[in-house]
Amino acid sequence: MPAYANSQVVVTRTGSQPSSAGSPDNFTGAVRVEDRFQGSGESRISGATVTFEPGARTAWHTHPLGQTLIVTAGAGRVQHWGGPIQEIRPGDTVWIPPGVKHWHGAGPLVGMSHIAFSEALDGKTVEWMEQVTEDQYNAR
Repeated sequence: MPAYANSQVVVTRTGSQPSSAGSPDNFTGAVRVEDRFQGSGESRISGATVTFEPGARTAWHTHPLGQTLIVTAGAGRVQHWGGPIQEIRPGDTVWIPPGVKHWHGAGPLVGMSHIAFSEALDGKTVEWMEQVTEDQYNAR
């Protein structure tokens, strides 16, 4: 029987963990990161709920094992390097494959929230890169 078979279910109540502002090194604009979670034992999954005010966004970045976003509120955007900006809305699920350079965030007039999931490879879930410029963000 696996070692985790005797473990108990753990419920972390919403609002029981402090939220924090997204680092200006990794985000443009007002961003809140809440409800962080990380797997235990051999699990590599981690994630958080992220809320972007209008115009706020991540810097360009990659994930060694990919990333899944589930949009929960508002209207947002996502783009991979060299690709078109795509609009995302509540209920949309976004898959970013491993190593794909991308950004995501709110639209210019409406904020956006999503739950982000990624897995660690050798203890690392993300590689941050340069900021998304205003011209890149506003490209159509």
